[in-house]
Amino acid sequence: MAIRPFVALCTAALLAAAGGAAQAAAPGTPAAAVNVFIGTGGDGHTFPGATRPFGMVQLSPDTQVRHFRQSYPWAAGYRYEDNSILGFSHTHFSGAGHSDLGDILLMPYSGDTKLEPGYPERPFSGYRSRFRHEDERAEPGYYAVRLQDHDVDVELTASERVGLHRYRYAKGAGAKVILDLRQSIYDYAGKNLWSSLRVRDNSTITGMRITRGWAPGRQVYFAMKFSRPMAGRALLNREEGVEYKGFAGPGKSAADKAQVEGKALVAALDFGTPDDGTLLVKVALSAVSEDGALANLEEMPGWDFDAERQRAGAAWNEALSAVAIDAPADMRTMVYTSLYHAMLAPSLFMDRDGQYRGPDNQVHQAKGFRYHSTYSLWDTYRALHPLLTLVQPEQRNADFVNSLVASRQHSPHGILPVWAFHGLETWCMIGYHAVPVIADAYMKGIKGINPDEALAAMVASAEYGPYGGLEHYMKLGYVPIDLEPEAASKTVEYAFDDWTIARMAEKMGKKDIAARFYKRAQNYRNVFDIKTGFVRARKSTGEFREPFNPVQSNFGSDYTEGSAWQYSWYMPHDNAGLVGMLGGDAGLQSKIDQVFDAKVDENVYAHMEDISGLIGHYAHGNEPSHHVAYLYNYAGAPWKTQARLAQIVPSQYHNKPDGLSGNDDLGQMSAWLTFTALGFYPVAPGSNEYVIGRPFVDKAVLNLPNGKRFTIRAEGLSAANAYVGSVTLNGKPLAHSFLRHEDIMAGGELTFRMQAAPNKEWGREISARPYSQTGYQQ
Repeated sequence: MAIRPFVALCTAALLAAAGGAAQAAAPGTPAAAVNVFIGTGGDGHTFPGATRPFGMVQLSPDTQVRHFRQSYPWAAGYRYEDNSILGFSHTHFSGAGHSDLGDILLMPYSGDTKLEPGYPERPFSGYRSRFRHEDERAEPGYYAVRLQDHDVDVELTASERVGLHRYRYAKGAGAKVILDLRQSIYDYAGKNLWSSLRVRDNSTITGMRITRGWAPGRQVYFAMKFSRPMAGRALLNREEGVEYKGFAGPGKSAADKAQVEGKALVAALDFGTPDDGTLLVKVALSAVSEDGALANLEEMPGWDFDAERQRAGAAWNEALSAVAIDAPADMRTMVYTSLYHAMLAPSLFMDRDGQYRGPDNQVHQAKGFRYHSTYSLWDTYRALHPLLTLVQPEQRNADFVNSLVASRQHSPHGILPVWAFHGLETWCMIGYHAVPVIADAYMKGIKGINPDEALAAMVASAEYGPYGGLEHYMKLGYVPIDLEPEAASKTVEYAFDDWTIARMAEKMGKKDIAARFYKRAQNYRNVFDIKTGFVRARKSTGEFREPFNPVQSNFGSDYTEGSAWQYSWYMPHDNAGLVGMLGGDAGLQSKIDQVFDAKVDENVYAHMEDISGLIGHYAHGNEPSHHVAYLYNYAGAPWKTQARLAQIVPSQYHNKPDGLSGNDDLGQMSAWLTFTALGFYPVAPGSNEYVIGRPFVDKAVLNLPNGKRFTIRAEGLSAANAYVGSVTLNGKPLAHSFLRHEDIMAGGELTFRMQAAPNKEWGREISARPYSQTGYQQ
């Protein structure tokens, strides 16, 4: 079989770029700094394929082994450790801790037709093909690879709703494509409830599939257009055991059906032998109908792959230009890649005419906003959404909020989403964390939101008794462990959500609602055991559950994806209260020191795949730990925060495929690094404050949504100079260890002067400390 070096393809593309036809990411641009392979190895669960900022299509290679028990490592479909590709599908999560999607899989090939994917360890056992990373190239909006076994070069790019493939076959080879509707990430018997394929004309196919995966009853429709007419086709339902008898011309055989329905559909498509060896495929998605998908195809009317690639790259450069980063090469790449990952979700989920499918699985019409879905809210309310208020247009942030409120209006339960994708609810994780996303946006003055509708949705979610033990929480002031699992975690997370409701209600002048929820926000105290210094689960009869082991962590136990060592510091709205319960500044500092400095046996958390990135008991690979290093500021010791951040960043983030210590969780891990690299972090979204840490870049310029610029400088930054000597804001000394949102939005300059020795006086005074619901003790 002829082997054509992939470098020839790349060289041709670069030569074309020089003439303006195929624009690769230009050196020095933000997109050129992105390494889309960060997180594709280890536990990052990211994908390297082509998509637009917050795009509806995520067109990416799938490499996973088809085995239900192994689905977790392949949550994004692709693992850098693999050496074979199953095909290229159009929907993917970025960094999720759960597997699903991988819809509408295409695989180009030449030679004999194989209808089964085969096995990685057995080359040519199916349509799967081996590949080499040397033959792989990717950047924001573009992916390319050479399929060794099929002798086909593949390039992918995308608009918001359309994925575009370009296949280059060997000279004189037949151009064939497998379309497999059986395949998806997180496969198991019976996942496909129904699917259909229909040939509209000799270059157009439409279809759909309904699945009962993570979001039961999820529907996805597609329209597929080829740049060449089909010379033959076979549309088969493999569940019926139909024997494949080869291709047939139109009307020549029963194998050449124009329409087929069933639970195991696969199509083998033949396009003859192209003179130039090239075949292009456009695939548009819709959640509404096949006709909606056909209409969405018009978003990409032509066949100019290079122009579409250029548009995708330009869209990413525009989005990433919200922040200009000056830093050493690896750090610059890690920050820009983090920003890239932070702009993949929530994803657009409506047709060009504004129609979308909601949590009632019915079709609705968006009016005045663009509907988005895929909200990993337990993760992303912490830092991702606060970051997006700084780096995305105000309308985009309003779209996110309005989508959440619209979902509540369509919800059979009348509450906001918990963890939603493709419009549907999964009920994954805990809390009602759409609430802080909405409150934070409102508190920051995001326009285009109806505050009365939003607040009503927030209160309804917080008072929906059947959800997560809320009926007991409202009655007892805590979630009882004998009546509800993960009770300790639920209590403290509900308390924070309640505080954000109070903040928004207070600003709106709704004093009765504010008072009620400020009181509920103190419920975290009901599960804090002063004697042990830990948050603990309580029974409905009032006593703490015994026996107590602070390192115990199991699914469905007292805590959610964590132990008492990770969850006992979660009252971000009232860290002064935590300081008081631990006996003062020294008590909190000592306790957080113990979190980081503990000698933890590696087997203690080995059974919990989400507890990763360990430094002592601190687990950076999972979200409950993300604010912990910043807690020293609340005890008058910002220098200790600076020291811990210098410990965390180089150990948890690297410019390589396994460069994330845990699931990126739809951008939360990445948002943490983006904020931390800039020098501050939103410990309590809704407070309009950012707790100051220390920067990891020499200079950053935020090009803000209001047209102003906010510059961060780090003078004398080096590995040796890990501590902040002093901070100035617009040339004036900044005495407090936090930054207000209005300070940033006003534009200006924040300057850090770095030094080798800690400044233990800066930020020590109570007047210098960040917001807390209750006051600091004098």
